[in-house]
Amino acid sequence: MDKVVRSAVEAVDDIADHASLAVGGFGLSGVPSVLIGALHARGVRGLDVVSNNCGVDGSGLGVLLADGRIDRVVCSYIGENKEFARQYLAGELEVELVPQGTLAERLRAGGCGIPAFYTPAGVGTQVADGGLPRRYAPGGGTVAVASPPREIRAFGGRDHVLEHGITTDFALVRAARGDRHGNLVMNKSARNLNPLAAMAGRVTIAEVEELVEPGELDPDTVHVPGVFVQRVVPLTPEQAAAKGIEHLRTSAREAGVRETSVRQPSGRGAVPGR
Repeated sequence: MDKVVRSAVEAVDDIADHASLAVGGFGLSGVPSVLIGALHARGVRGLDVVSNNCGVDGSGLGVLLADGRIDRVVCSYIGENKEFARQYLAGELEVELVPQGTLAERLRAGGCGIPAFYTPAGVGTQVADGGLPRRYAPGGGTVAVASPPREIRAFGGRDHVLEHGITTDFALVRAARGDRHGNLVMNKSARNLNPLAAMAGRVTIAEVEELVEPGELDPDTVHVPGVFVQRVVPLTPEQAAAKGIEHLRTSAREAGVRETSVRQPSGRGAVPGR
C-alpha cells in the first residue's frame, strides 16, 4: 500500500517512446513540472499527450514540445505557445482540438469505464461534421489529416454528437497534499484537470507538495482516491515552491493608474493554488 517512490526519475523510468499520457494542469496552474522534467531528461520521444493545453514556451509540456518529443496532442486550447503553433502549422505535430468540457468528460468517462457518451457540444460545427485540420503536410498549407465526421443522434428533439472516453498508458498529476496510499488533495485552481487525468491513466504518477501519513487526510476533502494512483513522488520544499504565474496582474489603489500584465518566471511571486 505504500506507493511512495524515491524520485521523479525512478517514477517515470518505465515510460517508453510513443507512450500516451494524460497530464494535469491548466496554463501554469497544477502542472506536474517535476515529473515532466524527469521525463524530458530520459529522452523519451513520440509521445501522445492529452492535456488542456501544451504548456507555454519553456515551461510545463512546452519543454517536451520544444525538443520535438511530442507527436500528437489532444487538447482544448493552443494559445500561449508560439512553438506549438509553429510545429502545428508546419506539419510537425498532430492536434485534436476538443471543446474543454467535452475533454474533461472524456477523461472522466475513460476513468469510470464508460466507452462513449453523447453531448450537444459541437453539433453544427466541424467538431461534429469533420474537417478540422489535425495534421498539415510537411511545410504546411495542405491538410494531410482531417477530423472525421461523428455519429449524431437526437435525444429529446435535440442533436448530440458521440464522443469516446479517453484512457492513457500513464497519467502525470500534481497535488498539494498526498498520503502514502495515493490519496490526493489539490489546492484551489490547481484542482483543474488533475483529478480527471489521474482517473484516465492506467498508471498514474502524482507529485505531491506535502506528503502525509495515512489517516491524516480528511476523507471528505480527498479529490483523488488512492485507488486511481500507483506512484507518489514527494517534492522537496524548493520544488514545491517553484510555481510560475502565467500572467501577473497588479492594480494600484489610486485612480488613474492602469493595470499591468507581465509573465512571472517560474518560482517567483507564486500565489496559492497557482
